[in-house]
Amino acid sequence: MSRVSDFSRAPGSLSRAQFALICRFSLALGLSFAAVPVFYAQEQSAITISQQVKDIFGRTAKAVVRIHGDDEHSEISGTGFFIDPTGTLYTAYTVGGEADNFTIEFNGKKYPARQLLADIRSGTAILKIDAVTPALPIGKSEELEVATSVVSIGYPLDLPKTPSFGMVAGFDRKYLGRYFSTTHVRLNLPTQRGEAGAPLLNMKGQVVGILVSSLENNSSCYAVPIEAAEKIRSDYVRFGEARHGWVGINVSEAPAPVEGSRAEMTQIMEGTPAANSGIKAGDILLQVGRTKVTQPEDVLDASFFITAGDTVPITVVRGSEKLTFNVQAELHPASERRPLIASPTINRAIPLKLDSEAQRTP
Repeated sequence: MSRVSDFSRAPGSLSRAQFALICRFSLALGLSFAAVPVFYAQEQSAITISQQVKDIFGRTAKAVVRIHGDDEHSEISGTGFFIDPTGTLYTAYTVGGEADNFTIEFNGKKYPARQLLADIRSGTAILKIDAVTPALPIGKSEELEVATSVVSIGYPLDLPKTPSFGMVAGFDRKYLGRYFSTTHVRLNLPTQRGEAGAPLLNMKGQVVGILVSSLENNSSCYAVPIEAAEKIRSDYVRFGEARHGWVGINVSEAPAPVEGSRAEMTQIMEGTPAANSGIKAGDILLQVGRTKVTQPEDVLDASFFITAGDTVPITVVRGSEKLTFNVQAELHPASERRPLIASPTINRAIPLKLDSEAQRTP
């Protein structure tokens, strides 16, 4: 039996006639028959990816909505997505943060929406309509790796709902020398005005991030991890507001790693929660809450996920001892600090939430 007749007609696979056409095309280019399986595999791969994106779009697009609002300058247009069946939705701060008179286009109708919370440090906002809605499942951004395939769904240039396919390019704590408030996911995804607030989906159709800013001619973008938005929503459910916390410790790079960490305590600030906790300068920081620390910049994420009022376990190494101190966090002094504006391309104003130096102060 020939190789050609061995191929089964699985959904999305090539017919024997299509495969024969590839063979003739390859030979016409002067390629050996041995190269034909490569062309076939590439074609099959493209068909599989296309079918996956189509399937994700079909299952999730109904929960992605267009958002209109008004700010002090003009009309705002962006994207959002439902996260529970009661009409609660996430979007970017540039869409839902400083505007009002929100309208959500959903299921062929327009609904008035109200703002529940806008958090400038995470770059996200939470809106709500009074309706029963679909909701997107929440995934884990920590499962993403460089070159992981992802999909976003948004409303580019106020056009109809559109899927985009790309991959993870990196995980960045800073951009052009300025630091984010927490690690952002850099994506090889083209973005346009109106797509701020779009969901970033893994290939299971789960939300792993929210598009918040674009880069370099709109050819790539940043997404804030979904865990950052979920932290803000948890704060809202508990307290009715976002409560970014801190404990008041300065950290710098140690001369040599200890227990895998180079984050050394250099100052315990007076009048802060850490001042009377027992932590000392010279201690090597291993963990803050549930965030492991291996280098000073790790405290950016550690600090972001601290909630003011909560007791935070902080694990350090002092000499040959490993010690854990429980510190009650207070409100982070940067909570009211406005972010720098970095790009007008995904919406009119993009908050990147950056500082010129790392806030190495959990």
